[in-house]
Amino acid sequence: MSSAAARGGPAAARAAAAAVAAAAQQPLPPAAAAALAGLRALHASAPLASGVEQPPREQPPQQPPPLYATHVPLHPVQKGAVAVLSAVGALVRPARGDLVAVVGETWGDAAVRRMAERMRASPTGRAILAERPRVTDVAVARCWELPESTFGGAYASFMGARGFRADDRPVVRLVDDEELAYVVQRAREVHDFWHVLFGCHTNVFGELALKALEFVQTGLPMAGMAVVGAQFKLSPSDRALLWSAYLPWAARTGLRCADLMCIYYERHFDEDLDELRARWRVTPAPAPPARLRARRGAAAGAAAGAAAGAASRGGG
Repeated sequence: MSSAAARGGPAAARAAAAAVAAAAQQPLPPAAAAALAGLRALHASAPLASGVEQPPREQPPQQPPPLYATHVPLHPVQKGAVAVLSAVGALVRPARGDLVAVVGETWGDAAVRRMAERMRASPTGRAILAERPRVTDVAVARCWELPESTFGGAYASFMGARGFRADDRPVVRLVDDEELAYVVQRAREVHDFWHVLFGCHTNVFGELALKALEFVQTGLPMAGMAVVGAQFKLSPSDRALLWSAYLPWAARTGLRCADLMCIYYERHFDEDLDELRARWRVTPAPAPPARLRARRGAAAGAAAGAAAGAASRGGG
């Protein structure tokens, strides 16, 4: 209350209150009105005190749901970055099976689609896609009871001698199509069947020759990258042998033999291995050179073999 109202008694006080009320009815100046509106907007956007329910706000878009049990969906930019970085890492360190597996899943979409199309065009391929067999320890257990002359018995001997297990194959995670993911997984899991059919050792020549044949058959970039990257770990004489003997064999045999993705291998475990090779037009790989067998533990061959082996067991 003003000093004049205090001196004038109740009547003066009532007059002062009326003047304040009349002033409140007058509009604010434009600048003041804009400032007040800004303050109100700022107050409305500020978080409320703890324990006070806040109004719903628009949420950022969520990642798409996974398409199959092991799927890890990524934004296209994320997937591109993963593809490039993993490819560089796999070329620098080809023994890193995890990087090789990622490259196998993020590169070669067109090749995988062509593989799936060929499978759909084949009665056996269609059966494989419909039934989705998996090569697991349980699925191949009966191979250990078969004679070594059979396909299944030869496979058991191959796996047992090296301490390999069917369950060691990594699962597919980054392929953004459920059926295509199975095609990649199938190619990865039947790789050891191919070792047996083509008589490819797990030394450097056997691994690189089989990856070259796989590239001819499937067109998967990872198979070609494995050959390109690992060959430089060979000595000059071994590299010359690879190009003069093993890679020409891979090209000829890969073009001549049956479509490897359209064979239901699990149905042929009991059959004679040589008869299957004849039926599927399979020519076994050249035998490893004697000098390689004599120095099986040599550093150069071991390094290249480890790199090629990682590509085989990781990239499929």
